Amino acid sequence: MPALNFNIEKKIKGQLGRAGIISTPHGEIKTPAFVVVGTKATVKALTPEQVKTLGAQVVLANTYHLYLEPGDELLKKAGGLHQFMNWSGPMMTDSGGFQVFSLGVAYEEEGINKFLGLERAEENKKRASNHEKLAKIDEEGVTFRSHLDGTEQRFTPEKSMEIQHNLGADIIFAFDECTAPTAPHDYQQEAMERTHRWAARSLAHHRKLNLGAKLPSQALFGIVQGGRFKNLREESARTIASMDFDGFGIGGSFEKKDMDTAVGWVNAVLPENKPRHLLGIGEPEDLFGGVENGVDTFDCVSPTRMARNGTIQTKTGRINITNAQYQNDFSPIEPDCGCYTCGHYTKAYLAHLFRAKEMLAATLASIHNLYFSVQLVEHIRQSILADQFQEFKQSFLSHYHS
Repeated sequence: MPALNFNIEKKIKGQLGRAGIISTPHGEIKTPAFVVVGTKATVKALTPEQVKTLGAQVVLANTYHLYLEPGDELLKKAGGLHQFMNWSGPMMTDSGGFQVFSLGVAYEEEGINKFLGLERAEENKKRASNHEKLAKIDEEGVTFRSHLDGTEQRFTPEKSMEIQHNLGADIIFAFDECTAPTAPHDYQQEAMERTHRWAARSLAHHRKLNLGAKLPSQALFGIVQGGRFKNLREESARTIASMDFDGFGIGGSFEKKDMDTAVGWVNAVLPENKPRHLLGIGEPEDLFGGVENGVDTFDCVSPTRMARNGTIQTKTGRINITNAQYQNDFSPIEPDCGCYTCGHYTKAYLAHLFRAKEMLAATLASIHNLYFSVQLVEHIRQSILADQFQEFKQSFLSHYHS
């Protein structure tokens, strides 16, 4: 019996998109689904109970960060991530490959802020000014220095699998090299081919670690790379599809304007009967575009990151809750929103919390933003089941940009 089953319930007519159900040892994921990011075994500012209450089905944790602190061996002793963080539902862990990218070549690329996000880009800019390159990629893996204490560390495909097995998530990812969107074709091809070799090694070691297990408890997804180039994306999809992965991740190494097209190239090649996860994407336009082009699950840090900075998602676009106009606004963020924050608090109260630098500000804003993203994808799912995807997409996006 496999560690994962995927059943398609309904398809979008004339498109690659679909609604389905992924079955894991810790429960079902009804797709399309937005995966909440809990980088260090916590969704920032929220308890697992709050995460569950806002409708989240699955949480993704970060292999790189948990390896450094508190350590995967400690997490194994604790009974794995589920036990350690008190989350009973499905979980994913990424491979650590993106962190390899962001600690290594990323800060040398002009315009990388849009891809990494301002916080990480600023960190890398400082390192670059100090001639400090924290990661070096070679054929076997990557050598890097911990951002915590500067100690030298080493990741290989085999090491990533061992860490992720210790973490115990339901869905894990093959180790990959994520390149910058601006990288030239030759380097994208070189990195893609290396990712394919690492994928084969990841799969082989995953199977070795599963030897003797009566029922494998973890599904392994291979990652498709290739940047913004059609020939590379299609080649990568064919190569990764030829391996016996349980599902697929689509690496986000493309310009935002190219995303829908690149995802469509990949999913037209990948087998239809296995789930597909788009890494690091969460803007409403991208969620619709990804679903339409065959993506089943998404993860992104932006809802909680924006929330901590006072940026709130609404059906008519983002607002900055610290703006003066909200200081005397005693209405909820959105009157028809079903989240805990909108049911109990006003814009004026949130504006006060942010201006007073109170910790509760991040909690209440994060609840709303995560509810917004999780429920948007759930409504997309319902629109597919009702054969009304295009109507819902047009209606939502016309109001979001109004």
